[in-house]
Amino acid sequence: MDAAANGAIEIHPELQAKLDNLPAKPGVYIYRDGKGQVIYVGKSVILRHRVRSYFTASAQQNPKTRELVAHIRDLDFIVTDSELEALILECELIKKHRPRYNVRLKDDKRYPYIKVTLNEDFPRIYATRRMEQDGARYYGPYTSVNAVHQTLDLLRRLFPYRTCNREITGQDKKACLYYHIGRCLGPCIGATDRVEYGMVIERVCKFLEGRTEDVLADLHTQMTAAAQKLDFETAAMFRDQIRAVQTVTEQQKIVSVARQDQDVIAFARDNGQACVQIFFIRGGKIIGREYFVLEGTGDEPDNTIMEAFIEQFYDQAAYVPPEIMLPHEIDQAQIIQSWLRKKRQQDVIINIPRNAADEDLLRMVAANAAETLRALRAEWQADQNQQIDALNVLQEALGLPEPPARIEGYDISTLHGTASYGSMVVFVHGVPRKSDYRRFQIKTVLGHADDFASMQEMLRRRFRRLITAQEEQAVGQKKDASFAMRPDLILIDGGKGQLNAALAVLSEYGLDHVPIFGLAKREEEIFMPGHEAPIILPRDSPALYLIQRIRDEAHRFAITAHRHARDKQGLASLLDTIPGIGPTRRKALLKAFGSLEGIRNASEEELAAVPGMNRQIARKIKESL
Repeated sequence: MDAAANGAIEIHPELQAKLDNLPAKPGVYIYRDGKGQVIYVGKSVILRHRVRSYFTASAQQNPKTRELVAHIRDLDFIVTDSELEALILECELIKKHRPRYNVRLKDDKRYPYIKVTLNEDFPRIYATRRMEQDGARYYGPYTSVNAVHQTLDLLRRLFPYRTCNREITGQDKKACLYYHIGRCLGPCIGATDRVEYGMVIERVCKFLEGRTEDVLADLHTQMTAAAQKLDFETAAMFRDQIRAVQTVTEQQKIVSVARQDQDVIAFARDNGQACVQIFFIRGGKIIGREYFVLEGTGDEPDNTIMEAFIEQFYDQAAYVPPEIMLPHEIDQAQIIQSWLRKKRQQDVIINIPRNAADEDLLRMVAANAAETLRALRAEWQADQNQQIDALNVLQEALGLPEPPARIEGYDISTLHGTASYGSMVVFVHGVPRKSDYRRFQIKTVLGHADDFASMQEMLRRRFRRLITAQEEQAVGQKKDASFAMRPDLILIDGGKGQLNAALAVLSEYGLDHVPIFGLAKREEEIFMPGHEAPIILPRDSPALYLIQRIRDEAHRFAITAHRHARDKQGLASLLDTIPGIGPTRRKALLKAFGSLEGIRNASEEELAAVPGMNRQIARKIKESL
């Protein structure tokens, strides 16, 4: 392609060669910047025409396209057999790379779902962030884990399903409290069978799907049958469930006499930000709604934003309804319908309002999207102001030359002197940057707990990596972003001892100038080098709240490493970490209680009664497990 002939921008010869050899076939194209990072993924029916169009003079009229093209240094493409295959591949690549110039769901690393383990004899119901092809049934995604837990709390009040992790044999000697208060049918003690318990789970699924009339019909049938058998206690239980379900369903607004399932979608945008609102209508009733914030919307037209959202949302949605209503037509409606039909295994129709009732409904959804975006922007602004305030107060309290942009927090977690782990958490401008978090398995401190030596090992490894990453950066090699950045402030969880241990490491690496302090839990005292007396911040100080968040996050992250390690070690190794438990006692405990869960649930008296055990060891087990 000759740039001068057609008015296109100047293009690097290697990139020009690739543009000249693009195939006239459907597929996906991938733009990369000078560092090799994927910055945009797109699809096209004819790759040659679509990709070359970015580099024409007319395309540069769009500010976002102009900025994108200015950063393109390389391109790849993947040819597909059809436009549908291109759409599916594009979804996967956007989800994998999260390119900065694509419209994309914000913070969508793992949205929460409600999982019903139908692949188990006595299914459980709980929150999860991973949807798998494992025979379970999933509901979601939800934007808020709080919304998931609120729904689970409601389900527990309505239906008596189990919430424990016990291995269900029906032979347990006693049930937990939930059985005694009527919140579980007690499969662990054989108080119910798979058929009866399965009916409860079926009602839960119907309820989550919005089929509340079916649930009520089932409960009425069960109540009548129990009453006919003169089992009035069971009949009363079903009566109470009926009343509870009716109370919930009375709050659901009826919006369609046709009683169809549909999702109604609208969005609002303002100042480069966009918020999509979905109303989930099942059986003609609104059973829920969710909002999603989009990034990379910029100057993109409404059609592009809506198409990108539909592709990314339904790529991970647990359920696709037969109808999706949008405020306006979208260009790729046919191909998206084909893709959704493939996911649903039934027909899916994308519609726009067909009557006044539809228009009123969409106006309501759009109004909710606009109000949600307004509220979110106010919340973001308030959070930003709070973070700026906290950093300014922290700067003044610690005598720093400027507010610390990057704060790194460190903690050590040890279990009975073994399996020590260190954690490094990073806050940038007062906000957690979880991509920069790192864990360290302590390798040189063995046989006993030594938090000082463990802290030094972790910091040596961290700052050794800082030097290495900076050297790699100097020669243009790939670097670890978390280790390549020098912190503006270091927080050590602990008092003077931990602080002095950390100072010795900073001195070794010539980093004495990096501000550092220790935070002691007891009185939230701040210990700094060169200060005899600790610094005490007011209890209502925003700076104190910030450093408490960092300290607590470092502790949480270290503890999580321990849990993962214990899970990998398995039951025997976990019991072996408890002082006083050897092979003989471990074998006796497993013989008496059958599993780790059984040992956990046993009382101190029951543990002490096992041959070879005593009260002191039993107490240690309870404390450890």
